[in-house]
Order: sequence, then C-alpha cells, then structure tokens
Amino acid sequence: MEVMSAVELKRHVFRSPAFKSVVDEAVRFLAGTPVHPLPPTKTFAGAGVYAIYYCGGYGPYRPLANLNKKQLCVPIYVGKAVPPGWRTARTQFGATSDLSNRLRQHAASIKFDADLDIKDFACRFLILTEVEGDLVVPVEAELIRRFKPLWNTVVDGFGNHDPGKGRYEQALSEWDALHPGRLWAKRLRGKSPSATKVLERIKAYMAGLGR
Repeated sequence: MEVMSAVELKRHVFRSPAFKSVVDEAVRFLAGTPVHPLPPTKTFAGAGVYAIYYCGGYGPYRPLANLNKKQLCVPIYVGKAVPPGWRTARTQFGATSDLSNRLRQHAASIKFDADLDIKDFACRFLILTEVEGDLVVPVEAELIRRFKPLWNTVVDGFGNHDPGKGRYEQALSEWDALHPGRLWAKRLRGKSPSATKVLERIKAYMAGLGR
C-alpha cells in the first residue's frame, strides 16, 4: 500500500456530469409541476423542495410581481422540507406531511403582515422519495444559485422559527423588520436591523431583474 506524503488535490476532487444532469432534470421537473395557492388547499404526504412566487401589489416587490404575472418564473423564496432524523437515515421520506406542513407555516407567517396578501402568493413543489430523497439539498441549492430568490439572498429570516423560551435575546430578522407581525418575533429583544437599508437592497435587486 502506497501512502502519500503530500496532498495532490486533483486526485481528490470528484466531478460528475451525471450528477449535474440529474439535478438539472429535477429543476426542470419542478418548473413543470402544477401551480397551487399558498398553502395548497389539502394536506399531502411527502418531503422535498418548493418554490414560492409573489404576484401582488406591494410596492417594493412590484417588478418581481410583474414578471410573475406573465408567467411564474422567478420565485421569491425557495426551501426544503425533510422529516426529522433524515440525515441519519432514521426516518423514511413520504411517511409524513413535512412539505405540506412547511408551506402552511410559511403561509401563516405571511398572513401576519398587513402589507402582504396571501392571495398574491402561489407555489410549486417537488416531492422526493426513496433514493431521490438525497437530492433535496443539491436541488434546493441549485434553485437558489439559479434564481437568487429575494427572501433567500437579500432579505434574511423568512424561514426562521420561534427560537423558544429563553432565546429571545437575539435580534429581529431582516424579514421581520420589514414585515412585522409574527407573534414570536415580537418577543425578540435584540437590536432590530434597519428596514430602510433592507429596502435599499431590495431596490437594487429589483433593478437587476431580467438582466
């Protein structure tokens, strides 16, 4: 057995065109799935990846909404939902309603804000089961890289959960500073980010749409 004294990086870097092809295939599949309101009207089983779209009249988001009114093409947020214990293979994909529940949680967050109307949101989702469940993370990452959704890349905090009792010293997220209303966010006592600065970044993002 030969033991190397020096690390030759090129002998350790793995690249797979086949892997990229499968991820791209999943992204294309998501783009062709049916559009549902947020949240979908009925609960369903499964885990996977989802995209949320905005088509309303909130001023700072209007350029994005105008693009999506023609065709849902630029998500405002991309996320994933997996069952507890999936990293250690202690649970099975498809056994619970993780994806459906996550979309309902997001809808509840939006409903708390007076500037946003839940009727202006829609979603697509990709259910991944069995061995395809391993694609959850790379598909989500590729969607974020490809579309750079506003609430993933510019406005942080939409996907946050209630930190729980004893953890309310942390700061309010940018999303909650801009879209106040979530009950647990009102308990946070840390310094709030500047909504004005967040709006400036949103304006720059909107100016770059379609380029």
